[in-house]
Amino acid sequence: MSGYGIEDVPTIQMESDASSALDGSDSVQESLMAEAVIQVTEHDEVIGPISKLDSHFEVGKYHRAFSVLLFDSSGRLLLQKRASHKITFPSVWANSCCSHPLYSEEEMELKDALGVKRAAIRKLEQELGIHPSQVPIEKFDFVTRMRYQSRQDEEWIEREVDHCLVIHADVDLNPNPNEVEDIKWVSKEDLEEMLVSDSEEIIAPWFRCIAARVMTDDWWRPGCTKPDDLIHDMGDVSHMLPNAVGPDLTTSIAEVKDLVESRIERALTHSNLERLSGAMMHLLEGGGKRLRATLPWLVAKAVGDTHSGLLDVGAAIEIIHNFTLVHDDIMDDDDVRRGRPAVHKAYDLPTAINAGDAMLAIAFEAMAVAEGIEPELLPFLVKRIGRMVRKCSEGQQLDIEFEDRDVVSEEEYIEMIHGKTAAMFLTCAEVGSHLAGADEEIIQCMHDWGLALGLCFQLMDDLIDVLSDSDTLGKPSGSDVAQGKRTLMVIHALKQPPSQSKDDLLAVLGKGDNVTAEQVARGHQALHDLGSIDYAKAKAEAYHRKAHDCLDRLSESPALRALRELTDYQLNRIY
Repeated sequence: MSGYGIEDVPTIQMESDASSALDGSDSVQESLMAEAVIQVTEHDEVIGPISKLDSHFEVGKYHRAFSVLLFDSSGRLLLQKRASHKITFPSVWANSCCSHPLYSEEEMELKDALGVKRAAIRKLEQELGIHPSQVPIEKFDFVTRMRYQSRQDEEWIEREVDHCLVIHADVDLNPNPNEVEDIKWVSKEDLEEMLVSDSEEIIAPWFRCIAARVMTDDWWRPGCTKPDDLIHDMGDVSHMLPNAVGPDLTTSIAEVKDLVESRIERALTHSNLERLSGAMMHLLEGGGKRLRATLPWLVAKAVGDTHSGLLDVGAAIEIIHNFTLVHDDIMDDDDVRRGRPAVHKAYDLPTAINAGDAMLAIAFEAMAVAEGIEPELLPFLVKRIGRMVRKCSEGQQLDIEFEDRDVVSEEEYIEMIHGKTAAMFLTCAEVGSHLAGADEEIIQCMHDWGLALGLCFQLMDDLIDVLSDSDTLGKPSGSDVAQGKRTLMVIHALKQPPSQSKDDLLAVLGKGDNVTAEQVARGHQALHDLGSIDYAKAKAEAYHRKAHDCLDRLSESPALRALRELTDYQLNRIY
């Protein structure tokens, strides 16, 4: 593809909502966004073509990339400063050349990394004016691959499996001003100083990863590189860009939701018993926000380093969460969950019980083989997540026992929801910060945040059961009151002096299917009239403030936005 131009390369139709984001962009750079690049899995397996725009816009998609490090005969490395009108990562210093192989037969060839080498020759000419004769393909050394994601702002993100190439050659440069703002040659010492400098010059996050975590002294010497088959996992490195803007909660979850769900599906469909696998997948196939599944990753982004092991742990916790839902529906005799039949209704009671048991075992199995989790961390994970399961069971047992008691104290209720709901949130936060390498003070801070978040979450969930309709809930509205659940609202209401409102509540409380929708509505109105709903809201708001106080103790990072929105999530559902 010598004489590179947009007409020479494969292109793909851009999605309309994404293409509108290019309004006002440089016309040449905008046209290049239609290039068909190679969408891949996190393991660099080809999925298919995707436009350069769609691979970088909003959530983005993993795609194949390359990074060239070009050294001259005196041992200097060529760096380029990306042009100021580049759409992604403008005006940052990066390695000699970094771009994408295209979805074409010649640039997808894996043998001897010929595909990415051909792409590198094409882009070295297009960006730096280097004639292909000065960088023959046989002089390139493929060294390794790395996987990373780095967000620029709300709209643009890099999510790449980056193939690192080294070449030693003396070249004539004629930089393309549409691509390159500046160039410089640096020695190894110059580069080391650049990496630690307080200069206002910004280094591209992917190049900082290469230079600080992958590159060795051998790269600087011709013929000394040692290739490997690894994909070095860098996680999310958005914090390496000083002016990065973090995404909202929805986007943050969407960035890794598919990765977590693929892990869940792989774990739960490993059995050759189709009925068992189907029962285990039943609730998960019904959708879900995956807050708990992605929370270890979201927390780690805010306090330290991320890696794929956090997604494996998140998948294990999500499996455990759904295991508890399967058994909860059996214990509560609920027919519907997430708008579809509960597992014991869709299958049968013995299968549902068995599926829940299997899910718990599978979660621990999945954690034991998690990528990026060092063996010495497994005792910590088993202890923390085992404690979480025990606390959830204790909370569930208290919930069961409360239904047969006339009097339940507020303190007992808080203890119950601490186990039943908050334990999972605090464990996600504690484990996420621990695996991210945070210190003990930050780990405790995130533990406290998770606890406050979980308590607020359950209080709000109880309120939503009273204040929402059945279609919104995906289960019968008011089922908590009809089942006799001792929520904080009910505990508060039962402490009030005798009144007609209290009688209306008692007429529906714990009566199950023997009450009409009209009676349930009167019971809910009674909770309003007795001040119990306002009382529960005030308690939820107190935990909400405490959770934000914990986040205020953290250093600012692009990832904090998502945690703050998650802290507000349940409160926003009724305000």
